[in-house]
Amino acid sequence: MPARHPERIVCLTEETTETLYLLGEERRIVGISGYTVRPPRARKEKPRVSAFLNANYDKILQLKPDLVLGFSDLQADIARDLAKAGLNIMIFNQRSVDEILSMILTLSSLVGATTKGEALVERLQKNLQSISEAAKAFPKKPRVYFEEWDEPMISGIRWVSELIEIAGGEDVFSERSFSQAASGRIVGDGREVIEKQPEVILGSWCGKKFRPEKGAARPGWDAIPAVKQNRLYEIKSAEILQPGPAALTDGVRRIHDILKQSF
Repeated sequence: MPARHPERIVCLTEETTETLYLLGEERRIVGISGYTVRPPRARKEKPRVSAFLNANYDKILQLKPDLVLGFSDLQADIARDLAKAGLNIMIFNQRSVDEILSMILTLSSLVGATTKGEALVERLQKNLQSISEAAKAFPKKPRVYFEEWDEPMISGIRWVSELIEIAGGEDVFSERSFSQAASGRIVGDGREVIEKQPEVILGSWCGKKFRPEKGAARPGWDAIPAVKQNRLYEIKSAEILQPGPAALTDGVRRIHDILKQSF
């Protein structure tokens, strides 16, 4: 058999699915994550074969993929099991804006679409630059607390923190964002948030609906400017917690628009 690029790809997370669609290479996808919502047509066109922490191994093997794409150490067990079954596995581990862009370049080269990948990255970079330039018109950088989970409270991961800065804000827990593990971003005491005095609170509870009233009712939080001024907002997880094109487009734009309203 002559050498060729992968023709039958299973995507265990949403960002690689969205990227392949944006590259015009969706014909190669034979299976997707059950959490995939972007693009909407993917759920209609592709069979769902996994959640985030588990997968339907029999269904994946029946699809005869020549490449399986996953994300992070959280899918290491799935990757190990599929590798033992004889499949080719690639696990991405992008945690920053630059790493997301690099993932897109890598994925595009894997499917022989390098030129299209470079063009997509250029479009995404221009979008980020446009938002960054618009944010310069803000009279100041609002202090932002981003909450990824509520019990325990977990602050934003690195790409989220960077996008807050690009959108014109200041992540009050930016130093914690470098922790790859969520355990390193736990806010153990609500008083830590009070001390940071965020002017805007953004919530994206990993697919669970963010409840602003729950956050506002935490002990002592009525002293937080964001709570006083009712500036608690939800950002859909599919827009910001997916380390791919969605976060660099709709996610960062949503943050920017919210911050713009705070003046």
